[in-house]
Amino acid sequence: MTAFFQSLGMSYEWAWFLATMAGILLIALPLMLGVAMIIYMDRKVWAAINLRRGPNVVGPFGLLQSFADGLKVFLQETIIPSAANKGLFLIAPILTFTVALLSWAVIPFGPDMVLADINVGLLYIFAVSSLGVYGVVISGWASNSKYPFFSAMRASAQMISYEVSIGFIIVCVVLWADSFNLNTIIEAQRGHGLGFINGFVFNPLLFPIWVMFFISALAETQRVPFDLTEAESELVAGYQTEYSSMSFALFWLGEYANILLMCALSAILFFGGWLPPVDWEPLYAVPGIVWLLLKILFFFFMFSWVMATVPRYRYDQLMRLGWKVFLPLSLIFVFVVSGYLMATGHYS
Repeated sequence: MTAFFQSLGMSYEWAWFLATMAGILLIALPLMLGVAMIIYMDRKVWAAINLRRGPNVVGPFGLLQSFADGLKVFLQETIIPSAANKGLFLIAPILTFTVALLSWAVIPFGPDMVLADINVGLLYIFAVSSLGVYGVVISGWASNSKYPFFSAMRASAQMISYEVSIGFIIVCVVLWADSFNLNTIIEAQRGHGLGFINGFVFNPLLFPIWVMFFISALAETQRVPFDLTEAESELVAGYQTEYSSMSFALFWLGEYANILLMCALSAILFFGGWLPPVDWEPLYAVPGIVWLLLKILFFFFMFSWVMATVPRYRYDQLMRLGWKVFLPLSLIFVFVVSGYLMATGHYS
């Protein structure tokens, strides 16, 4: 895209700047539209599992319900508690929303469809996504209210606990792909399963790791059964209790953007990303972005399915699963995977 702007007579600096801004908008705007649509999908899946109809009034088949909800919160008054730290109170949702968008800069939607194809793309995502806890903690503290503060403490413990396990899980994938670059990791999965299936998930050593990654992603994004940061029966609405209008909406947008990111990572790290499911030439006629989006939708359906069917964990069960089950298991798999790769001459 930089070359296109240069062909219009611009200097390299301006061409690069405009190309980067265009790339950011091409990711951010469809992502926001996608968030609106998956909220609709979320509600439809819950309704179907509970034998209800879900949104069906606003627009054809209820497709405009999310936009109506967005307009409603946009027109509401922003209320700031008198005892709150006003600066931090307003910064927290902006921070949550911004951090949720930053990780998408290195997500490859196709062989050459990525904003920043950096060698340490996976490390970048891990570093940026770990900043998301600050938005929750700051909002809970700045609200100067009991339940949001309890929620902030829960969130910090929960997100840090499961990031440790996710870190070791990522190490196993990196060892097998021999790279932190997401496109290289996707290419390493070409024909990996039985010689014709694209994806690490069909590897007996990596399938249990994907299961741990999926469950850890639920905890990292605070989805049911791990939504203890906003458990309405205990904390009213958690760290969002004192928020209204667009500040509340930014938390929702950030939360769903993070969920989509985890779905995308699950597809990229274990299911071949933009590759078709099977290494068969006619399937490559379908653009890679279509395969990636279909996989993201599949994993989001699984997120919604779990939310509609699994009861909430107690907090001690959540911590025990993270520290006493996933952490030792993921560490054991790091040793097993690295030992297997060394024994089979993977690096020779």
